[in-house]
Amino acid sequence: MTNALEQDARRVALAIREAGGRALCVGGVVRDRLLHLRPPASAGQVEGPSTDLDLEVFGIPEDRLRELLATLGRVEPVGQAFPVYKLGHIDVALPRRESKSGRGHKGFIVAGDPSMPFEEAARRRDFTINAMGWDPLTNEYLDPFNGRADLARRLLRVVDPATFGDDSLRVLRALQFAARFELTIDPESADICRVIALDDLPAERIWGEFEKLLLKAKRPSIGFALARELGVIEQLLPEMVPLYDCPQDAEWHPEGDVWTHTLLVIDEARQRNDDLDRAGLATVMLGAVCHDLGKPATTAMIDGRVRSPGHEAAGVPLAIAILDRLNVNTLDNFDVRAQVLGITAEHLRPSAFHKQKDTVTDGAFRRLAQKVNLELLVRFGRADCHGRKGTFECSAMDWFIERARTLGVEHKPPAPILLGRHLIELGVTPGPRMGEILRAVYELQLDGVVTTLDEARTRAGTVTI
Repeated sequence: MTNALEQDARRVALAIREAGGRALCVGGVVRDRLLHLRPPASAGQVEGPSTDLDLEVFGIPEDRLRELLATLGRVEPVGQAFPVYKLGHIDVALPRRESKSGRGHKGFIVAGDPSMPFEEAARRRDFTINAMGWDPLTNEYLDPFNGRADLARRLLRVVDPATFGDDSLRVLRALQFAARFELTIDPESADICRVIALDDLPAERIWGEFEKLLLKAKRPSIGFALARELGVIEQLLPEMVPLYDCPQDAEWHPEGDVWTHTLLVIDEARQRNDDLDRAGLATVMLGAVCHDLGKPATTAMIDGRVRSPGHEAAGVPLAIAILDRLNVNTLDNFDVRAQVLGITAEHLRPSAFHKQKDTVTDGAFRRLAQKVNLELLVRFGRADCHGRKGTFECSAMDWFIERARTLGVEHKPPAPILLGRHLIELGVTPGPRMGEILRAVYELQLDGVVTTLDEARTRAGTVTI
């Protein structure tokens, strides 16, 4: 917890104490304080302390709580069934009683109870490492379920086996917690998770947990390995199941099957791209997950070697299925979906271009840039190359991106020189023919034949359709 958060917590807790109640920091902020997490150094930093603060207030009735908070700043109530009061970046709520009323994460009846003992309030939480409280005024930790000891042992353990399954999202939280904090799940908790059906979870909730797994963990493979152990892959990512035992050529993949390679690539992709923003990092990470989905369907023994010809294209519909299930489209106005599919379809292209580096044309680079962001393709490519056991030459990626940057197409293809308004000036009527002329001249531009507007206008007059 940062000093600023601690100061805010103390300010609110002091006002609550003066009114006869007690405010405790709860949830992830307490766990992160015990882990001594520091603020992230960049947008892609694997883990940092919580930037939001959850306070649970005991001994103050609900109708009095909002009044009291309003003396400290602007208060915004959120939630329908159960009010949480936002005071800046602080979420303040009463301890709550929950009873299951139906399937899904919304199937609860919730009521606040300021007289509830902390142990009872903490019992509703998912794992012991998240069931601790911290008093910012006395520096006392409340730990009724031994979460502090579990954190020291790096153990992920369910708080209440009887109610854990009431919210199936907790199984996915287990994956991202295990990866982010490098925890081992205890056997009883694993058994509980294995029998929980995940078919009641909406796509946005599933993606929310997978995004944390992919973007916040230093080694997301820990979460994917646990997902396999708990049967989550079969339920939510069935396209990955055939990777488990799919063989690869031992010379190029001494690590073994495609599943093992995919997990190595996922970790390489995460550790090499701390400087990317959220959308860029999500793109590279999802590319790592999806890039070899087509191998099981295309793998065969050819001339005594294990080969997977055409696996790039074969993987695209499987990647689409995963992105559909996670409802991943755009993030922060960036078309993640299109770029992940581009990486899946074109991930061997940098190496192929390098093998033909004396003959591959500038036009080939410009046309490839129409299909995928070449910077992100290379970032994935480095992870793919290094995501193997053994030592391999990966300098093809450096050559590829240097040439793409020289051409100015590392992020997008060149903008068309010739536009519709130019053709109107030449007397061309808007319609299908105009589009055909624009496409034909643009192809010449991609090949480097057309480099100026005057050349483009001249070529437009010679296009025959």
